[in-house]
Amino acid sequence: MVKDSNHFMNSTNMNFVIRLKDVVDAIDQPDEERRAFLNIRTGRIVTFSRDALDAVELGSAVRAREEALVREAGEALLSGDYRELPDQFDINDCSIMRRFCQTVENDELRRGLLRSIQGRGASMRIRSTVDAFGVVEAWSAFRNEALQAIAIDWLGNLGIAYSGE
Repeated sequence: MVKDSNHFMNSTNMNFVIRLKDVVDAIDQPDEERRAFLNIRTGRIVTFSRDALDAVELGSAVRAREEALVREAGEALLSGDYRELPDQFDINDCSIMRRFCQTVENDELRRGLLRSIQGRGASMRIRSTVDAFGVVEAWSAFRNEALQAIAIDWLGNLGIAYSGE
């Protein structure tokens, strides 16, 4: 799957300016089966399946209809024009969940949230818990801010300008 980022050229230095929301949306899809990349020449965000990337890395034969996708995945992996976006290992959802729990003033809610993030399946349980306690919006806003901070840091390290929140 390829997603075009809505970006525009900055006329003063002819570098693109990427929408922060596009980067956040791309990193907000924790999935071991997909990896997202930013083309640092064009500002285009592309997402490839693990199968397409494996085909490149292993030199596997692919069906004709997949050839173009695998060719582009190869370009993303092998050229210097792409940077992989932060993935689930860079994001550390457990840390985000723990920080959110620490911001909750209600003791009962905080304890319930802290219990919900223990062990495997914490992401699913925290969603159920915030829903049960009626704080879905607060959790979503907190998580979005955390993802924005990660995206801003990542873009800053690459020297890429962004627009929006």
